[in-house]
Amino acid sequence: MGATVTTANNDEKTWGGGDIQPLGASYGKMMMWFFIVSDALTFSGFLAAYGFSRFKFIETWPLADEVFTHFPFMHGVAAPMYYVALMTFILIFSSVTMVLAVDAGHQLKKTKVAIYMFLTIIGGLIFVGSQAWEWKNFIKGEYGAVETSGGSLLQFVDKDGKRVALEEFAVKLPAQPEELTRSKAKWFMESAETVPTYSVADVQAGFKAHPDLLIRTEQLTDKKKKTVLSRAESEARLASAKYVVEGANLTRNEYGSKLFADFFFFITGFHGFHVFSGVIINIIIFFNVLL
Repeated sequence: MGATVTTANNDEKTWGGGDIQPLGASYGKMMMWFFIVSDALTFSGFLAAYGFSRFKFIETWPLADEVFTHFPFMHGVAAPMYYVALMTFILIFSSVTMVLAVDAGHQLKKTKVAIYMFLTIIGGLIFVGSQAWEWKNFIKGEYGAVETSGGSLLQFVDKDGKRVALEEFAVKLPAQPEELTRSKAKWFMESAETVPTYSVADVQAGFKAHPDLLIRTEQLTDKKKKTVLSRAESEARLASAKYVVEGANLTRNEYGSKLFADFFFFITGFHGFHVFSGVIINIIIFFNVLL
């Protein structure tokens, strides 16, 4: 009976002391491919769900060019998707520097590894910080809107079709005290929603005082533009307003469909956590290289 003898040569291509290498790959390379494939499948699932939801609600889905219009140090300047493009470039740049760091490591060039790792960390931090800034603007909102009792979103425009913010026309009416009768009183009241700056009555009064204002609905026309109502139709729709919406969260969204905000927070939040985790790991590796 023959006996198998295992040598003490434990190089990186040895799988648990055996000589069988799946696809001729080392353990580390195989595990990295497992990670890449699982990562690709996860984000593919996210994007597929987003695509199906957008297709189902295409008539009321927000226009990205009207949502992501901010750019640092350019207040009041419309820059549709400019910052999103810049963030994409930063992410690609940090991916390239990571590849260069790995290549320098294979060549045992410690200085180059440290430089490329440092650039990768800086790129990752800029990207995560940009996402936080993007979240801040998305949550805060820019123009505001009202939501009807039926769940439809109403936005305000002037006669030229340009968006008008609530603060430009809404009036602050004096608060009317309300007696809490037995039918209205509550022992405990919990609300997760932030109280808006203006009430529905404030918006309705301001709209009535500005006859040049019109209402724009979520519905898209054949030209991929939001439907603008006439003055009479606008007044009739505004009468059914129930909530004032400022910014976006998981329950209200001034830009349009609530699902858009839900997907935005979930997908970009997961991606931000993904990048932040990578930055932390890269920082640990960076200091190990230096030391």
